[in-house]
Amino acid sequence: MEPMYYIGLDVHKRTISYCVKDGSGTIHGEGSVPATRFDLDRWMKTLPQPWTAAMEATVFSGWIYDHLQPHAAALKVAHPLMLRAAAKKKNDRIDAKKICDCLRCDFLPECYMASMAIRERRRTLRYRTLLVRQMVQMTNKISGVLMEAGVSYNKQRLHKAGYFRELLATNPDINEELCSLLRLCRETVVGLQKTERALVRSLERDSLLMDRVERLMTIPAVGPITALTWALEAGDAKRFSSIKKAISYCGLCGTEKSSGTTVQRTPLSKQRNKHLQTALIEAAKMAPRNSPELAMLYDREKQKGNANRATLAVARKLVAYLMAVDRAQRKFQVAETSNCIAA
Repeated sequence: MEPMYYIGLDVHKRTISYCVKDGSGTIHGEGSVPATRFDLDRWMKTLPQPWTAAMEATVFSGWIYDHLQPHAAALKVAHPLMLRAAAKKKNDRIDAKKICDCLRCDFLPECYMASMAIRERRRTLRYRTLLVRQMVQMTNKISGVLMEAGVSYNKQRLHKAGYFRELLATNPDINEELCSLLRLCRETVVGLQKTERALVRSLERDSLLMDRVERLMTIPAVGPITALTWALEAGDAKRFSSIKKAISYCGLCGTEKSSGTTVQRTPLSKQRNKHLQTALIEAAKMAPRNSPELAMLYDREKQKGNANRATLAVARKLVAYLMAVDRAQRKFQVAETSNCIAA
């Protein structure tokens, strides 16, 4: 068998530091290469064959992973928090060596890397989230401008097109300068709404997601945004070996700190997928209105004295539903329970 060469990559925006070692730990090359496709192609021609590489998960890792994968025997991405080590001396060259040694000794804390198709559609969905955030900012700006000018308005009807036009045309407290600013804000909101709806429609009609999203939407309180967020952020649901791990990934539980006989549970962990966490909590707030089972769960948990914990319990139940639908590859059905009386 040919000896395998191991490469550790410390990825940055402009440069990539690398270290090449064989199975015994002998260094066969180290240095840095510009973070461009052309320079990576030229660098790969100098590498001994066969080789496997590992890199830390960063915002730049996606395109580098896609570019190197066809040429590598194996390519892995490491969890950045699990690679942290306290040391007096730390630089890119040392980081590349440590990643290389973790890969060579099979100690690399590998993390899941979604396919290119899923990551591209995920980028579109996250852009839609940005548009929604900007829409909220602009609608709040309209209300703020009217309050600054001392204009009275109906809060419930303000953002409806007919009422907004009537307000600008008939209210004597709105001068021409204020009117033009409000119209500009309103046009921005309408434009953002059209773009946001077009993005959602394109994802719903995507052949890669259509069947899966339709199945997920059969779950009570799961709409198109929640279904798309789960499908694109979770990726392959089979990568979670248990529902507890899926709940942890969604950020619906706290971290555990234990030492000896002392066990401490902290509030919700910051190590989570924030996009999934937000979508599931928002869905859980509406779920009791759409599902009698989830309403019973919410009421039972709320009786313990905390409405927020009740919402989290509903969100965790939604994760269990989403996992069940994804694993079974069929529409959601409520399991019928029958009370059998022993003879």
